[in-house]
Amino acid sequence: MAAMLSPLRMLLCAAKCPPTRHCSSFVSRMRYVNRLKEDDASCLAALQSGHIFLFHRLSPLLQHTERGTFRPPALISSDVQSVLERLGSDGSLLKESVLIGCSEQNQAQFCLDVGELDQAAVEEVCGGNFVQLRKSYFLLTGAEAPLLAKGQALLRWHQTSRFCSATGQPTLRNQAGSQRVCSSSGIVYYPKMSPVVIVLVSDGKRCLLARQSSFPRGMYSALAGFCDMGESLEETLCREVAEEVGLEVQSIFYSSSQHWPFPHSSFMLGCHATISPAHTQLDVDHTELEDARWFGLEEITSALQVKTPPRRGDPPVLWLPPKHAIANHLIMEWTNRQRVSEVGE
Repeated sequence: MAAMLSPLRMLLCAAKCPPTRHCSSFVSRMRYVNRLKEDDASCLAALQSGHIFLFHRLSPLLQHTERGTFRPPALISSDVQSVLERLGSDGSLLKESVLIGCSEQNQAQFCLDVGELDQAAVEEVCGGNFVQLRKSYFLLTGAEAPLLAKGQALLRWHQTSRFCSATGQPTLRNQAGSQRVCSSSGIVYYPKMSPVVIVLVSDGKRCLLARQSSFPRGMYSALAGFCDMGESLEETLCREVAEEVGLEVQSIFYSSSQHWPFPHSSFMLGCHATISPAHTQLDVDHTELEDARWFGLEEITSALQVKTPPRRGDPPVLWLPPKHAIANHLIMEWTNRQRVSEVGE
């Protein structure tokens, strides 16, 4: 039987928690963030005591730690203000920070792009380097990767949404950066994500991975494609598999979802699909894919041990998307199921 809450605790849980760092429940944090989105004055006040992650032209700032890992430094408002002033920037740039979340200690989290400043100068002052987000996914070990992905996506949206698509007039953002409003018509715009189905296809013993020519050398991933207008998730999945590799899907089951900042904020819907073991011949559409192949459990297990991309001159080796990517999650799920299946046999 679940433990009962005392009347006092029930009252505290029902009340709106004030924005202090002592309230750390999920509900209080979500309500705090929502309040910052709705109240410009509260958001501006939170910025003065919040954490700020710096970007330079959409690349996040990372620092190399003494333990040999990388992390994005969480700067406070006064630190950022000092950096801006030291490099001759107008201090008003700080107000361009975008709200991206809240820590478990109820510390508001923001991101700020300082692309107007000299990159090398900012790196020297902050003691770090601006690293392309795709590359940073292979360097970060903690939960910072999704936070930086969200930050980059919002920063990009603001950079490309400065004008109303209906009137052509400038749009104005709220302090949190959660919306933009047309200065002429009052039309409100919110950040958008494009739905994408990503699927790991299996014939029962092997899984199907493919690569595009834009992928780093040796990297293979699950099949993926954007949903067309009017399609369901299942319809998109079946169409993409048929188009890209010429296979007909027998069964589908959903795994999980993920925001992915590439190419311009995608909402990844992760699935597994099976095909008939009697119909595994691939007919690859080379306008979409450079290659597609079946891989057995042993090959996938070895690839999962590869921690860093191969360097130039190294022999080619199969390697997989970083662990922060949903493709890696799907591959791990498939691998674990295959291991259980082999033990059962």
